[in-house]
Amino acid sequence: MDYYFAQVNVAKSKYPLEDPRMADFVNNTARINAIAEKSHGFVWRWVEEPNSGVSEIFEDPALVVNMSIWESREVLMDFTYRSPHMEIYKRKNEWFEKLNSAHMVCFFTKESEITLVEAKKRLDHLNKMGETPIAFTFKSSFSPSDVEPFLANKSDRL
Repeated sequence: MDYYFAQVNVAKSKYPLEDPRMADFVNNTARINAIAEKSHGFVWRWVEEPNSGVSEIFEDPALVVNMSIWESREVLMDFTYRSPHMEIYKRKNEWFEKLNSAHMVCFFTKESEITLVEAKKRLDHLNKMGETPIAFTFKSSFSPSDVEPFLANKSDRL
């Protein structure tokens, strides 16, 4: 496989994670992550470590960041919309604010892991340039073959 399918999702919590109103979200995180890790096509997910730099890189301590790598768009969509993840996803408005900018970005990568800095660059690119083969949403149907020509012909790279 030349490329993996990556996703980065940020959400701004309405309340501190310790707040009882966040309990259902917090208490289901490990369960949903375990389901993801056992899902067909799952490759890797970012696990936040102390002093990981989320606040500094994303410039907002209220952001919750999720990053993962999958074998394809299809397997990620299966997990997102056809697994127990969906029951939690449907409740997102209880826990998270609506953002005025893109909160989720997808992209193809040759790496089996990505960094917070790379994730932020892709999200910023999507917000600045709109959907392109190097930063897009589920609405687009770019393929790995779209990535190389785009990078070769664009002067405004990441």
